Amino acid sequence: MDVNAAVAAAAAIAGVLTGVIAMLAFRWSERDQKRPTRTSLHTDPVLPPGVDTVLSVLRSSAVVLDEADAVVKASSAAYALGLVRGGKLAVEPMLQMARDTRRDGEIRQVELDLPRRGTGRGEALAVSARVAPLGSRLVLLLVEDLTEARRIEAVRRDFVANVSHELKTPVGALSLLSEAVMDASDDPEAVERFAGRMQIEATRLTNLVQELIDLSRVQNDDPLEDAEPVRADELVAEAIDRCRHQAGTKQITMAAGGTADLSIWGNRGQLAAALGNLVENAVNYSPARTRVGIAARRVTAPGGDLIEIAVTDQGIGISEKDKERVFERFYRVDPARSRATGGTGLGLAIVKHVAASHGGEVTVWSSEGQGSTFTLRLPEAGPARDRVTRQHMPGLDEEDEQPIDGTTTVTSPYDPLPAPEVLP
Repeated sequence: MDVNAAVAAAAAIAGVLTGVIAMLAFRWSERDQKRPTRTSLHTDPVLPPGVDTVLSVLRSSAVVLDEADAVVKASSAAYALGLVRGGKLAVEPMLQMARDTRRDGEIRQVELDLPRRGTGRGEALAVSARVAPLGSRLVLLLVEDLTEARRIEAVRRDFVANVSHELKTPVGALSLLSEAVMDASDDPEAVERFAGRMQIEATRLTNLVQELIDLSRVQNDDPLEDAEPVRADELVAEAIDRCRHQAGTKQITMAAGGTADLSIWGNRGQLAAALGNLVENAVNYSPARTRVGIAARRVTAPGGDLIEIAVTDQGIGISEKDKERVFERFYRVDPARSRATGGTGLGLAIVKHVAASHGGEVTVWSSEGQGSTFTLRLPEAGPARDRVTRQHMPGLDEEDEQPIDGTTTVTSPYDPLPAPEVLP
């Protein structure tokens, strides 16, 4: 009996101990589940209330880091710029700024040049980074992309430098010529020769100032506010009349042709200036006793029909490297020839801005020694005017260089002139 009682008591004690151990294990498991983990620290609820909403509407790239430098929150723009990779901040200078700010609580800002992702070019991405503490544990990093602003500022500086240089040349020449006239006051022939040179420089200065005014106007004005249907054949006739005397001096034949009764939707003055610049360039860069052709036709495009006006010459042509820059302000393919003809280097820049502001484009095909074809494509009047809005305009810096594919033989609306010849 004593043995059985002892066994029963031992069994009871073992059962009690098992129950106590099971209860302690259950309590320990519950406590362990409630304890915060590394993963739970990186979820959205650790952000202060409202911060997530504010970050989602910021234009800047935003990254929130915790005390272990892990990314708690990052905007899509931050990923697009390559700031965050594998859940970590990938830019070491920014990471060091975040650590310093976490240590002393000071706001820091710095401008950096970062390599572009996914491009083989050596261009850098200019950014401005600002780091500030967010609460007691987190750090907020805001990154602003300054690349486009830097590019615009560089263009502005180049423009001012070029304008200063171009204005200095005729002004300096006028100053020297005026002194020469004073010194040669007793020599009528010298006075007449110097006065003629002064007239040439004065004309060059006047043209430069006028083209600067025209360029400023086409960049700032909205041509569609005063838009109207403009007949393409009237624009061609006006461009030919503008250059008729200059072409006659060089015995250059100007031939107009293409489809009749075509109308363009836009500002008449700007369209006439753009086409006139193309024809004037064709005459200036063509040798004597050659031919300049102007042809208009309708082409089908995905967004609606376009009116295409091509200006073809048999001049010196443009090299491949120059074709990429001919629409830049003050750029000249042949500076010596431009000086001789009084060119300012602004004509094609004006053409480009007029085409873009009208919802069209200008392209160039050229071969050295054979000539060039500049093609102006603009929306047709009628239904096209309803779709030409600023929301659908191409960027001013987009250049699509495409060759002219052959020729189209049509009846010229100008009976005295033969149909134009478009170079292959």
